Amino acid sequence: MGKTDIYDSLVKAKKEGKKKFVVLIDPDKVRLGNMDKVLQNAVDAGVDYFFIGGSLIVNNMLDQCLEQIKEQCHIPMILFPGNSLQLSWKADAILFLSLISGRNPDLLIGNHVIAAPYLKLSPLEVMPTGYMLIEGGASTSVLYMSNTRPIPSQKEDIAVCTAMAGEMLGLRLLYMDAGSGAPNPIPVGIVESVSGATEIPLIVGGGIRTAEKAWENARAGADVIVVGTAIEKDPSLLIEMADAVHGAQKVE
Repeated sequence: MGKTDIYDSLVKAKKEGKKKFVVLIDPDKVRLGNMDKVLQNAVDAGVDYFFIGGSLIVNNMLDQCLEQIKEQCHIPMILFPGNSLQLSWKADAILFLSLISGRNPDLLIGNHVIAAPYLKLSPLEVMPTGYMLIEGGASTSVLYMSNTRPIPSQKEDIAVCTAMAGEMLGLRLLYMDAGSGAPNPIPVGIVESVSGATEIPLIVGGGIRTAEKAWENARAGADVIVVGTAIEKDPSLLIEMADAVHGAQKVE
């Protein structure tokens, strides 16, 4: 199945109770200017990975964004594609997302068929990921672009059963997302329940605006915390959030 370096590191960290912190960078927003500051803070904070992508990339910034990151630091770059056009060999890995919370066939298998030949030839580490949208209090870009309804935030049973199904189908990661810019983060109870019902690494993102909330979700069972919008608005938050997540390690 190709190289598995990043995935293996996530599995190892989960077994050891170590939490990972990810900065989500939308290439469309690179032009807003904070990129140099974000990258320097990421290095200083010991950020584990970058996720690169967005619901709608409307310019040719993807390769340029990846090149800039690679020139300035050695933090691994993982594609977080909104569609099958958001691909680049300049990254290190890709979340091969299957939107298991929705019923849009293009996002369950259709786009994957289109992307498969490209990915087969690429040097990218491909990580099959069950992507679950959780209601975050507003209609976000990802909800509109995916043409799906999120799992209601009070329906823990649906979230748990969806996550278990994804794991049983052979997906290797789970990613619960409230969507970029969501007013509300995913409730701690859902994070706890999904983490307790599954064994593969769990990624959580969307609506996380404070170090305290990042720490709470990590302690609740998220193995990887993803923050994007809050850091785009205030890059200085990055170090505080990274410290909170890395400090949430659970010791068995």
